[in-house]
Amino acid sequence: MKAIDIMTKDVITVEMDTRLPDVKLLMQQHQFHHLPVVDKGQLIGVISDRDLLRLVSPFIGKVNEQARDLDTLNRAAHQAMTRQPITVKADTDIKEAINWMLKTGISCVPVVDDEHYVIGIITWRDLIAHAKYD
Repeated sequence: MKAIDIMTKDVITVEMDTRLPDVKLLMQQHQFHHLPVVDKGQLIGVISDRDLLRLVSPFIGKVNEQARDLDTLNRAAHQAMTRQPITVKADTDIKEAINWMLKTGISCVPVVDDEHYVIGIITWRDLIAHAKYD
């Protein structure tokens, strides 16, 4: 089985200057945990819900909110993303993608073409959905 066989093909991406509140809203609306970050269409990183939790102040909207808490919302996707993510090609054997995920502790692998444009994404949910049990 190849990456193209199980990848999600209609990938929503964000530009590198997309602000974190917009990233968070996209993730909530679509129930995503990962968003590829692109510059002129080419993959430059991945931002996850864990990245947002780590960077956005938990005091936003609370009584003890301060200006520095709101400043965390002014960050752009490129300031929160994982740079140079591990990627695979459409014809990569799915076992290789799984090995990368297990070896590095990541939970998604973008699928890119030769010019590094995103053509799909594989997440652990995709793997579970396509698992075969004997």
